[in-house]
Amino acid sequence: MMRRANLSIVFCVAVLAMLAAACGGKKPPVARPMPPPPPDVADASASRPPAPPEPVREPTIVPPEPVRADTISSATLDDLNKNSPLKPVFFEYDSSDLTAAGKAALDEDAAILRKNGTWVITIEGHADERGTAEYNLALGERRSVTARTYLVSLGITADRLRTVSYGKEFPFDPGHDEAAYTKNRRAHFVITAK
Repeated sequence: MMRRANLSIVFCVAVLAMLAAACGGKKPPVARPMPPPPPDVADASASRPPAPPEPVREPTIVPPEPVRADTISSATLDDLNKNSPLKPVFFEYDSSDLTAAGKAALDEDAAILRKNGTWVITIEGHADERGTAEYNLALGERRSVTARTYLVSLGITADRLRTVSYGKEFPFDPGHDEAAYTKNRRAHFVITAK
């Protein structure tokens, strides 16, 4: 019995020695103390942050906007359009087909546009007062597009030609007879840039 007790004690001591050997090799990490901050950093963190610097008051110089070479002042355009060298094209009643006189006028206009290669024009389509506003707008559009198409066929680039229709809204002659209607059925040219 004694021998058993001694054997139990030896066994317990052996187990404890093995546990101590296994756990005793590693020590738990110890936090290292941080060194104190330098005196000027400690003072700065305790005080307020510095105020932002005052902006420098310098005048902003804006260069003038570049002037495009192909545009001119509106007064010059107004004067040019008052005495326009471009001839209007007149149409028959309820038609957007070019007549021989209309083609001749467009031939002369094309020659002027070739000489002034930077001009951009708007072709306004007009109609007389007969018919509905919607119908006359569509007719004016067909007339302006017909004039534009003919000018393009003569070599004038399409990007220089814009179209708009006014239908019967802006008559050239306010009369209510055939003489006035003849003047109002037209494609009119406005120089918009030079």
